[in-house]
Amino acid sequence: MSGSGRRAVLLGAAAALGLAQPALVRPAMAQAAPWPSRPIRFIVPFAPGGASDTTARLTGQHLSQRLGQPVVVENKAGAASVIGTAEAARAAPDGYTILLAPPPFVITQFAYPNLPYDPEAAFRPVVLLVTSPSLLFSRTGLATGGWPEILQMAKARPGVLTYGSPGNGSLPHLAMELLKLRTGVDILHVPYRGGGPAAADLAGGRIDLMISSPLDMAGNLASGRAVPVAAATARRARAFPDLPTLGELGVPDYDSSGWFGVVMPAATPDAIATRLNTEFQAVLRVEEVAARLLTLGVEPAGGSAADFQGHLTAERNRWRVAVPAAGVTVQ
Repeated sequence: MSGSGRRAVLLGAAAALGLAQPALVRPAMAQAAPWPSRPIRFIVPFAPGGASDTTARLTGQHLSQRLGQPVVVENKAGAASVIGTAEAARAAPDGYTILLAPPPFVITQFAYPNLPYDPEAAFRPVVLLVTSPSLLFSRTGLATGGWPEILQMAKARPGVLTYGSPGNGSLPHLAMELLKLRTGVDILHVPYRGGGPAAADLAGGRIDLMISSPLDMAGNLASGRAVPVAAATARRARAFPDLPTLGELGVPDYDSSGWFGVVMPAATPDAIATRLNTEFQAVLRVEEVAARLLTLGVEPAGGSAADFQGHLTAERNRWRVAVPAAGVTVQ
């Protein structure tokens, strides 16, 4: 082949490679697209309409505005949050699935012997979104001396005082069992099918005590048919600053706060988890968001992922004792 012929072949080959390069580069460029480049699923393991759903939709809406992608809330209710949590555990760790984690995220691992996921290994914490204060209420006329008098009555008459809850395994049920464990008293549990009927019986004087959120007990508080005895939390409730905590009244290591946090599959890249933490904290600082959350009876939290991990560890240490003590097992 002549020199000119060889040059023509080489030029043709170079041209072919030049044309082929974009085809080779395009897939790599697509894989490296900045996160997020499509909608994010926000799984809520409860039915629509409650505080968990409203919290997710409110924060998700503002998160969407900050990220420039839709944040789609999906309600996956059932089995005390296990169904929705299991679906999140199976999701790809690509940053496009996050889970609203409530107290059962911790509690179920001690109540369900055959849980289909390991909450400690399957997820990484992102941020603690909100905390929900809970109070210990008594029926009107039970005691004028507050918690010290009630404690004395419970010790003097084991099994005579009663408390109500929304049902076996619910947070109010376990919170009262934790209180019994910390004080060594025997108070009879009366389970109901929901918090409403339990609150109605407290107001009617048919049960003596109940742990509940101030929001759920608002009507009975306003009518004077329920008496707040103490805050069942580590800190005083913002709406009841003069009400002492059970810890202040001598109950050691007691906290039964409600809370909602955000977790995601454990293998999600650090950069995505860090970005989400930053954006959620910015959302919680929006005045409109904070004000709306307070009307729901929850208080904005925030903090780092490490802070949330510490919260989860404390919760596990608390409930791994209280749940077996309450005899709660779900098959």
